[in-house]
Amino acid sequence: MTELDARLRAITDLIVAEAREGGGRHEYDGRIQDLSPAGVRSGLARLGEGSLPADAHDAEHLQVFEESLRTQFGELELHRKNPLIHLSNLDLACYDRDYAPEEEREAAKAAHLALWPEAVDQAIASLDQVPAPVAQSLVAATRGLAASVTDEAALKAHSLLVAHVERAAAEGDPDAALGGQALARLMGTAEGLPVDLGRLAERADAERDRLMGLLAESCAKLGERDRAPLDVVRELVKDHPDPDGVIEAARIGTEKAIAFTREKDLVPYHDGECLVGLAPESRRWAMAMMAWNSPGEPEGPSWYYITPPDPSWPEQDQEEWLEVFSNATLPAINVHEVAPGHFSHARALRRARSDVRRLLQSLAFIEGWAHYAEELCVEEGFEPDDPRFEIGVWVEALLRVTRLACAIGVHTGQMTVEEGARRFESDTHLAGPAALSEARRATFDPTYGRYTWGKLLIRDLRERARAEWGADFSLQRYHKALLDLGSPPLGLIDRIL
Repeated sequence: MTELDARLRAITDLIVAEAREGGGRHEYDGRIQDLSPAGVRSGLARLGEGSLPADAHDAEHLQVFEESLRTQFGELELHRKNPLIHLSNLDLACYDRDYAPEEEREAAKAAHLALWPEAVDQAIASLDQVPAPVAQSLVAATRGLAASVTDEAALKAHSLLVAHVERAAAEGDPDAALGGQALARLMGTAEGLPVDLGRLAERADAERDRLMGLLAESCAKLGERDRAPLDVVRELVKDHPDPDGVIEAARIGTEKAIAFTREKDLVPYHDGECLVGLAPESRRWAMAMMAWNSPGEPEGPSWYYITPPDPSWPEQDQEEWLEVFSNATLPAINVHEVAPGHFSHARALRRARSDVRRLLQSLAFIEGWAHYAEELCVEEGFEPDDPRFEIGVWVEALLRVTRLACAIGVHTGQMTVEEGARRFESDTHLAGPAALSEARRATFDPTYGRYTWGKLLIRDLRERARAEWGADFSLQRYHKALLDLGSPPLGLIDRIL
């Protein structure tokens, strides 16, 4: 693993959790990020010191990340408003994946846990502007951090953080909106491009309409021409494996997705090992997720984690959880998480030619690529005899585009969380608590429209490449050129032209 130069190190020091897990920089194992007000100011002051990379793209990529951090921590001061930043700093789940011998990971985990009291003190000192809706949405996640923790000092510190977030939930500002200008800055500086929220909201509506049309066409292939497509979906998701069969269904689906991606040569690299298994206890809040073999790590397996419902839950809760793994929706999740989605992307990230490209990862590109991969598989003929795959892709896409519309609505003050929940009920198959949960996520994850935003810009660029390259265009060429950039800010992806 190469030593980072001072300018890049100043950035990774401000994204410790991401650099450690997503980038595989395990010199950060057993360490916390100083998220106190003084610590954040000190970190920001170090940004920009030192020379830029000689490669013009890498220099621009790095500068986008510097400007994004100045926006997040300097201009918007999100470390004062969003407990999620501090929860990531405390999270111990990163040590559960087998990137190193178990004794090394356990020692790092113990060292990290010993720093919880310090991290909690910093969190409480910083978190003085938490809106009540944000705190309400994150109370459960804050409590869940301590699952399986037995260290008394750590638990005492954790209880103070829980009390602080609970107090904000009761007494914080009832308005969680960042404001339109702030949301546009947060999104735009992270991706190195200007953002017009009005035009983006219009595009979200147009994408929803396109997806609704595609969903109706796919339902017609099942013979369902007379019923509302979302009613068909609500019935389809009830056909799913039982709790004991979920992981095996995901394993079989993963093998199919990898084989199809290799057969069609959809990504630059087809090597590596992807294992499918039960998520570690600390990550069971997620139904399905990819924990990839990170660029800075020795060669090893990536894990596609699956979380069946807890058998102690009420029967209705278990049923709703299992609907995510339905025979209509699980295949779309498999291609998103594995191939040609996140797992395939990770294999390319390991080959990216610079530390900047391997380490500084745009979340909108990461999720946009994997979301793009779902529709790509429809276009290329995955599961051609089963319309349920197409239906699953359109259903997942409708969820993502509704997130984009909801995030813009909530943070510009044009939509309440309750109105966001009603939007999820009208534009997706979700209802009741599930729809409300999705709408609440907008309060603490204001850029969660990144899936659709990234997908749309990757598709736009593909059409430009097709036009400019003419007879020299191929999907293989386009995908390799794109992934050679690592996980670039969306504003820089057109450099491949």
